[in-house]
Amino acid sequence: MGGCVGSHHDSSGSLNENSDGTGVALGRNQPLKRERPKWKSDYPMTEGQLRSKRDEFWDTAPAFEGRKEIWDALRAAASAFESNDHLLAQAILDGASITLPHGALTECYDELGNRYQLPVYCLSPPVNMIEERSDEPDGSASDSGSGGECQLRLRLSTGRDLRLAVRSTDTVGMMKRRLQSQEGVAAATQRWFFSGRPLTDRLRLDQLNISRDYVVQVILSQPVATLPQEPTPVEN
Repeated sequence: MGGCVGSHHDSSGSLNENSDGTGVALGRNQPLKRERPKWKSDYPMTEGQLRSKRDEFWDTAPAFEGRKEIWDALRAAASAFESNDHLLAQAILDGASITLPHGALTECYDELGNRYQLPVYCLSPPVNMIEERSDEPDGSASDSGSGGECQLRLRLSTGRDLRLAVRSTDTVGMMKRRLQSQEGVAAATQRWFFSGRPLTDRLRLDQLNISRDYVVQVILSQPVATLPQEPTPVEN
């Protein structure tokens, strides 16, 4: 599992020795590469198993070492990277002053020189992923078109988890507006993803096959700021 290793930069921008005395050459910061890492799981893995594995990492890694705000930024960047939103991922890294010596999220450093390592399974699915069997419903978020209300788990790019009361007949656009009403987050700034797939506004919840307790990622982007207009002087 990935983690964080303490280390420090000198004034030249190179990395000094770690706490175990081993030197690591950091070099200059590299832009995030677009290529996703390719890897094979030790066993055929379903999407649900992959999500559970990722959730376990993100829930435990920040508890060992490193700064929570950096872990939160890395999580948001990893989600954007897997969704092919390269510009957003790079913007998140730059905003948090995260350095990539090799242009990959598998090895990162914060501005204090702390080292963070993300496992490949947080960045891309395995090549031997298999489809989940859904012969029998197991409490899925959709209620067979009944339109019944259920609780949808959301994870915001800010790192916050919450539940949103929705109906199986709601579209993604409607659920965005529900989230706006509940949390004050403008619908236009929300981008929803499930299993690394972007969700368009016209998709209905009962078309997504989101099982109970599975998490929908919501990436929040800041709206473009508009300059305040100068007040028009009143003539006497």
